[in-house]
Order: sequence, then C-alpha cells, then structure tokens
Amino acid sequence: MIQLREITRVLEHLAPLSLQESYDNAGLQVGDRDMEVNGMLITLDVTEEVLDEAAGLGFNLVISHHPVIFEGLKSITGRNAAERVVKKAIKQEIAIYSGHTNFDIAPGGVNSAMANRLGLLNQKILDPISGQLKKLVVFVPDEHLEKVRSAIFEAGAGHIGAYDSCSFNLEGKGTFRGSDKTNPFVGEKGELHQEPETRLETILPGYLLGRVVKAMIGAHPYEEVAYDIYPLENLFEGAGNGMVGELEEPMDEQSFMSFVKNRFGVGVIRHSVLLGKPVKKVAICGGAGSFLLRKARSSGADVFVTGDFKYHQFFDADGEIVVMDIGHFESEQFTRELFYDLLMKKFPKFAIRISETDTNPIKYF
Repeated sequence: MIQLREITRVLEHLAPLSLQESYDNAGLQVGDRDMEVNGMLITLDVTEEVLDEAAGLGFNLVISHHPVIFEGLKSITGRNAAERVVKKAIKQEIAIYSGHTNFDIAPGGVNSAMANRLGLLNQKILDPISGQLKKLVVFVPDEHLEKVRSAIFEAGAGHIGAYDSCSFNLEGKGTFRGSDKTNPFVGEKGELHQEPETRLETILPGYLLGRVVKAMIGAHPYEEVAYDIYPLENLFEGAGNGMVGELEEPMDEQSFMSFVKNRFGVGVIRHSVLLGKPVKKVAICGGAGSFLLRKARSSGADVFVTGDFKYHQFFDADGEIVVMDIGHFESEQFTRELFYDLLMKKFPKFAIRISETDTNPIKYF
C-alpha cells in the first residue's frame, strides 16, 4: 500500500500547485492525504461512469486533468453532475486528485505532451510566466563553496534556459561575533572575526525555494547561515502557457491537417482560411487556447493548433496564421499518458490504469 500523500508529492514535484492559474482548483478534490491507496485510475474528466470503473477494479483513487470541483459547491445533494460525482466518491470512499492548469504551465506538462505528439523540434514556451523566479544569495567560507554550490544545484537551482549550474561568485570578507550561547565554526566566542567568504548568487523557481534553502543550509558549515532571497520579475522561460516548435520537414496545409487528424485521432478540424503557405513552425495549446492567438501570431508560427475557438475569434487569424481547432478533449487527451508515465516511473509495481471510459461530452454526427 502507498499513502495518498506519496502520490500527490510525485505529481506536485513536476507541477506544483503554486503554478496553477488563480481561477483554478487543482489538487486533492476528495479524500484524505493519509489514506492508503490500493490502485489508481487515470482519466481526463471524472464522471460517475469513471467512478464505477474504478470501483470495479477495486481502486480507491482517480487522477484527472479536469477538476470535478471547479466552481464552489454550496451543497452536495446530487442536483448536478459535479455534486453527484462528489457524493458518489465520498460514498464509495474513492479519492479524487486533479492536475489542471499547473500541468498546463509546468515544464514537461500538457503542452509538451501535445508538442511531442506532433514531433515538434526546438520547442519553446509560447507565453512564459513571470513573477515565479527568485534570486538566492548566500555567503560561504571559501573552502566550503563547492559543497554548498553543488547542493544548491542538485536541489534544482541554477537553470537559465538550456544552461544549468548557473551562478555568480564574488570574493570578499565576512565579519561576525558570536555570543556566549554560540558555537562558531570559525573564530572564538565574544571576539570579532573576519573570514574570507564568497558571495554566491543563483536563480531558481519559487516553488523550489524550500527545497533549495534546506539543501543549502544542510551543506553550509555555519551555525547561522546568512542568505538573502530576492523576488524577480524575469520571465520564467521554462514554464508557461502554450508551446511553439518546428516540424522536421515543411508540409502543405492540407497534408499537415491530415497529419494532425491522424496523430490526435480526430475526425473533424475546424479551421480558419487556408493561406496556401508551407507549414513549418507550429504553435499549440492544450484545451481552450484562443487567449494565446496573438502570441501565436507574433511567434511567427504558420499554424495554431488548439481547441474551443468561438466563431468570431477565427477572424482574428487575419490572414497571418491558420487556426486549427481540433477540440478541447482531443488536444488534452494525452495528458492521461503523461500522468501514467510519471507515476509508473515512481511506482512501477503499483496498480495504475488509464480509464477506458469515454468522458468527452461532445459527440459528432
């Protein structure tokens, strides 16, 4: 048996809840983090049929992309689909966990799965987020610099784009005087001491701050570690909404649409006016991506593959890009494989299944 908190820890290591949009409700929807899990069923949406499938397998955890509790529930009487699902999950003692916009935004998340499905090269985040980065500054005695620096990097700090182990180091002198209650690593109690130190600076995403600081303090020799944390407004190029990349070889628009239909198993693609140009650069966004159309246009992409475009929004392509709406469910369907692969690597001998229930509420005639 595995505790639910062990599973959520793995999911939130890749996609911390702090990355989710302000309107979202990702995380544990139903259940107790201390409960013992005997099996996991992975789905895009949670429906009563999915709960029946989990119960039939003897599983007590459903992991979904879309939260079943999205807007506030004022009662749980079964008057709508969400209330019925929550009521049934509680009755059957099945926990529900959802990884939603945090998995959209996280590096290696939903949009990466979509881009990989199309075989896109040179992948970059279409709309990087800001306000997520921190600068860590710590003062380290010279002889321990490498140990502290390595610990910080191993905890996840020091990544800038495709570079890792990034830091700035400036030599100087630190001064301190310990009271009678101290046990200084260098110097004597009650005496002012000067020590050759290096000012070590590096960068990290805010969701790793606790882990990095813990690693830093664990590797630092001082009884009291002097360090500073600065918020940054730099764009976090490794996380954000949407993605843009390039096909290995250009295709004409019709061939590309056939390629997309095949790769995503869709029968219909709603699209804007074709421009008669080769498709090389492709922007994508899982789910409802119309809010990224301007970013897709400014990226120089030839097409924008996403879902949930409204009628008037197709006009905004404005002869600069081809919008291809493959559907909300269809664009995010491989999120299930993303969850499955992530959890199987961590729990290879545990009972994990991808749901066979079709939860797409949209049908085609």
